[in-house]
Amino acid sequence: MLFSVVRHSFLHLISSFPSQINAGGIETGAITELFGEFRTGKSQLCHTLAVTCQLPVIMGGGEGKCLYIDTEGTFRPVRLLATAERYGLNGEEVLDNVAYARAYNADHQLQLLAMASALMSESRCAYNLVFFRVRPTQVVIGSAY
Repeated sequence: MLFSVVRHSFLHLISSFPSQINAGGIETGAITELFGEFRTGKSQLCHTLAVTCQLPVIMGGGEGKCLYIDTEGTFRPVRLLATAERYGLNGEEVLDNVAYARAYNADHQLQLLAMASALMSESRCAYNLVFFRVRPTQVVIGSAY
């Protein structure tokens, strides 16, 4: 028997990214993979989502938090502050809602993902986005439902 499940919940992107990416946002309860050449906006998209996932639902956000696992050292809190200002959010509150960890190798990354899973289950899915890089040109985004 074949069937499909259609999800209707999205964390919307409110940005200047091309409409192909922006068509509906990031699906909740799914894994989204970003890939592309260097300097094509993958990290900026993750920084933007780390802020917009905190927006109220009425504004297309998820009223949640973000776990950011950085394997390349590209995380910049100042970028979050600039994005928070753009959306009229308190920068300090935005930073408080982003849990950050730097992964130094594949084993460390797996340990951090296990810890992220435990943190998400303890906080009743208050964290609705997890970012991590698989390799320099690829980012994986996991979102809670």
